[in-house]
Amino acid sequence: MSHEMPAAEAAKRLGVKPSTLYAYVSRGVLTRARAADGRGSLFSADEVERLALRGRPRRPAGVADIIVESQITEITGDQLRYRGHDAVDLALTRTFEDVADLLWTGDLPPAQRRAAAASSRAAAGSSRAAAGQSRAASAARGVSSAWWSAASGTPAALVSSTGPPGIWQATPAALAAGRAAQAALPPGTLPLERLQVIVPAMAATDSLRLQLDPVAVIAAGRSIIAGMVACLPPPGGAAPAAATSAAAGIVPDAIAQRLWWRLCERRPSPALLRTMSAALVLLADHELAASTLAARAAASVRADPYAVVATGLGAVSGALHGGSSLGAETLLAAAHGPADVPRVVGELLRRGEKVPGFGHFVYKAGDPRAIALMDLVRSAAPKSAQLAMAEAVLADVKRKSLPEPNIDFAIATLARVAGMTRGSGEAIFAVARTAGWIAHALEAYTTAPIRPRAIYTGPR
Repeated sequence: MSHEMPAAEAAKRLGVKPSTLYAYVSRGVLTRARAADGRGSLFSADEVERLALRGRPRRPAGVADIIVESQITEITGDQLRYRGHDAVDLALTRTFEDVADLLWTGDLPPAQRRAAAASSRAAAGSSRAAAGQSRAASAARGVSSAWWSAASGTPAALVSSTGPPGIWQATPAALAAGRAAQAALPPGTLPLERLQVIVPAMAATDSLRLQLDPVAVIAAGRSIIAGMVACLPPPGGAAPAAATSAAAGIVPDAIAQRLWWRLCERRPSPALLRTMSAALVLLADHELAASTLAARAAASVRADPYAVVATGLGAVSGALHGGSSLGAETLLAAAHGPADVPRVVGELLRRGEKVPGFGHFVYKAGDPRAIALMDLVRSAAPKSAQLAMAEAVLADVKRKSLPEPNIDFAIATLARVAGMTRGSGEAIFAVARTAGWIAHALEAYTTAPIRPRAIYTGPR
């Protein structure tokens, strides 16, 4: 009968470093179980022995392993967990702000405390005339936290967006710099491209950005995310009412609400706003994706949080990463109707291109984030013509036995169904993933620099 051995013993038997052992796990060569105390890993002695007798497995072509120990995100099979919590469950029951706190601190704020804090802060602000005016304006648009909860039956935990001392607001100087920087860009610049200039501009206003203790980094993370959203120009040209609430002295609206009005002119239904919030949670982190690895490497050499986020924004724009949602949006926009979808998909395949938004490096049986988000979109807008277009793409791809849809296709579908501006999927991805980059920065600030070595293959 097989027994389980600790990681150090397994690595010694195989004659490899612990990092190589975990690389075998990521490639499916070995399976890993958690120790009873949750602090270590155990490996099957039989599996280890078979591998030792067979010899070290060769690395598949095109795959490079960089193993980093982290307590933030775990991907096992087709399940995603943030610090032990199922990400899909969190998306259905918690706000993006709550999940960011979980990623940054390891703890979920108690739902009861969140709801009570939101209620008391709202009551405290009601005596201010300016706050009252802002609430009235926000209510007119129909997107206040109370409206969202009452209209949709959302759990109380979803009402709150902040918790002491979690103030999700950028400074006036940061907002002025970020807005001025993006305003200089040409008309038609995509939201992600604007975010790439907003973050460095905000950094220049923060003289304490190199204060890297956890409390300061978390405060910077909240400020960066809030500033990224607030500095984006609203598609209609006029500042949304929700964005003025902080200046009026009341509790700032949830990040999901604020981002909605920077990407879409239409008032959201409660269900669509709920879907937007879920998308942010599902995208908040994904282990060592390319942008996260880049951001973490920057943090490991003690780059400030703004530089960490700017690094992530550069990598996330890649067509094989967050930029894939733009390709999926373009695909959905190219078809004149569901009946036209086979032509559009067929032309892509004839050109030797992949269908954007399908397949994933990690998930082979289906991206659980995409499954959850598509279900939410279907529930929120079952009669949407854009949803019908997306369903036609899914059906055509399935007939061709192509890979399953991923989260990029799902957020592209959300953007099209909601009527958001072009490139909104990338912006949702980038704002959400900033929470993960900050979480990885917090870990990397306490570790040695990440310095991979190259195998030289050039001329002697």
